[in-house]
Amino acid sequence: MMRPSLNDLTAFVAVATHRSFRRAADELGTAPSTLSHAMRGLEDRLGVRLLNRTTRSVAPTEAGLELLNRLQATLSSLDEALDAVSAFRGQVAGTVRVNAPRVAAAALVRDVLLRMAERFPDVTVDIVVENRLIDIVSGGFDAGVRLVGSIPKDMIAVPLARPIQFVCVASPSYLDCAGEPKTPEELQHHRCIGHRMPSGRLYRWEFERAGQELTIDVTGPAVLDDEDLMVEAAMQGLGIAYVPNWVAEAALAEGRLRTVLSSWMQGSEAVAVYYPGHRAVPPALRAFLDVVRDVRQIK
Repeated sequence: MMRPSLNDLTAFVAVATHRSFRRAADELGTAPSTLSHAMRGLEDRLGVRLLNRTTRSVAPTEAGLELLNRLQATLSSLDEALDAVSAFRGQVAGTVRVNAPRVAAAALVRDVLLRMAERFPDVTVDIVVENRLIDIVSGGFDAGVRLVGSIPKDMIAVPLARPIQFVCVASPSYLDCAGEPKTPEELQHHRCIGHRMPSGRLYRWEFERAGQELTIDVTGPAVLDDEDLMVEAAMQGLGIAYVPNWVAEAALAEGRLRTVLSSWMQGSEAVAVYYPGHRAVPPALRAFLDVVRDVRQIK
C-alpha cells in the first residue's frame, strides 16, 4: 500500500473535523472539488471508506473516526516539533488561534494586539468570536478566554488586565421620562433590554447588596444576544440594559448612558486566557501569553 502524503492526511482531518468540504477548503486555501478528489484517492489507497457523503453533509465513518482521533494527536505533536525548531531562528513566528466571547475579544483588540504586533511582528493572532463554551482542544484552538470560574480545571489560566463588572445602564432621555429604579424589584415597571444566552435561554439579571442576593426576570421591547447592540439600544432610549462595564464605558464617559442600581451590582469577575496544561507551549503562544501578562502589570 502506498503511504498517503502528509497533505492528504491533513486535508482529511480538516474535512472530518468541519464535516464540510467547503469549510475545510476555506481553511486550507483550496477548492472543495480538489479536496473531494483527494479524499477519494486517500480512500482508494487505504482500501476503506473514511467519509459518508450526501448532497448536504459529510460525516466520518467508523474507520474515519478512528483515523481522525489518531491523526489529531499526531499532527498536534508534529506542529509542536516544528514550533520548537522555529525558536532557533531567533524570531518568533506563527499563528495563535484564540476563541473568545465578543466582550473579551474586544479587550484583546484594545489592550493586547498592538503590543503583539510591535514586539512579535511575525506572529498572527487569529481570534474567533464565539459566546458559547467550547472544547478549545477539539476545536483546534491554542487558547481561549473565559470567566475564571468557567475554565476547566485541567487548563492553565493567565488573568487579563481588567475583570468584568456588570452595570445597569440607560440613556438620560429614558430616565428623565421613566424615572430611575431604586431597587431591582422596580425593574418590573421599566422597559428592559433582554439578553439571550448562547444556550438560547434568557439571562436573569443578578444583583447583590449587603449579603442579599436577587435574581430578576425582566421584560421589555427587545431581546438581543450581542452586548454592543444592547448598549446601542440603551443609547437610543429603548430601555435599561445589563452589560459588562467594558462595553458601556465609552458611552458612559460621553454621557450618552448613565448607570442605575450601582449599589446593587455584584463584584467584579476575573477573566483569563487559558490553554492546555498537558502539552508543550508553542513559541507563538508563549509570546502571546507574555504580552497578556505584561499588559496586566501595566494596567
